[in-house]
Amino acid sequence: MIQIEPGFNLLRKRRAPSPPESLQEPPMPTALPEISPRTPVLIAGATASGKSALALSIAEAEGGVVINADALQVWSCWRVLSARPSPGEEARAPHALYGHLDPGADYSVGHWLRDVTPYLEAFHAGGPRPIIVGGTGLYFTALTQGLAEIPETPPEIRAEADGRRLSEGHAGMLDELDDATRAKIDAQNPMRVQRAWEVLRATGEGLSAWQARTPPPLLPLDTVAPLHLDPDRDWLADRIDRRFDLMLEQGALDEVRAVEPIWDPNALWAKAIGAPELIAHLHGELDLNEARERAQAASRQYAKRQRTWFRGRMKAWHKIA
Repeated sequence: MIQIEPGFNLLRKRRAPSPPESLQEPPMPTALPEISPRTPVLIAGATASGKSALALSIAEAEGGVVINADALQVWSCWRVLSARPSPGEEARAPHALYGHLDPGADYSVGHWLRDVTPYLEAFHAGGPRPIIVGGTGLYFTALTQGLAEIPETPPEIRAEADGRRLSEGHAGMLDELDDATRAKIDAQNPMRVQRAWEVLRATGEGLSAWQARTPPPLLPLDTVAPLHLDPDRDWLADRIDRRFDLMLEQGALDEVRAVEPIWDPNALWAKAIGAPELIAHLHGELDLNEARERAQAASRQYAKRQRTWFRGRMKAWHKIA
């Protein structure tokens, strides 16, 4: 395993950080572990915690390809609203898996693992080291612990499950799960319950049984440098609010206006934080300031959930406060 030695600063050659108003470059951590240039780096953290800026600084200082592990930044329609790296930032180092999907595409953790695999294979063949960065914890779990190879859900079963969830809620599907899966699943999460029900309905086996046959991970945790950004809560909340104001200045409302004709609140791409509130504004349901405040509140709540998830499941990662 990589030896984590507090007090070392990997970014001795990094650029000076931009002013705090910069969307992508908050104040950078002053102490990072010493990491070999041939060691893959994983960077996880809540929204607005500075992940993208850290990944770019590492890539510029030590080399590597920055690979997206954020489920919202894969969509082509959201550059500003998902805080994707700007074209200028992408020009400073290789980037991958950003904005490569059009709205309406199906995408899952399994899809992401398949997309990231060629970059890992290239690295093992002597290519650039991966610097994998994002806020989607399930991507990192699948990458470092493995993912059960569950068959795709047939469209008719997905439609049946969607209909049940929307008409009756997820409690009925939860009751129909096998005991082993029901004991392990997050019963308060409708989409997790629906996914487990779809697996049982489509395959005849519970999700727990499929997970028990999980293959080895693509990047075991003891072969990488896992960094968890966990900044001060109040600092993060303030940055979230200021960042959304910057998003509005830089065209977030125009992004939402562009997808209004195809808006589907249940679609994966429509889960971008702030998009439902700005859609409500465009529909005349909220004035812009109210939409702004609600979007900021939703982003802070999202960050809170992320922080709770990461702290509970990433105890073995190197924490950077």
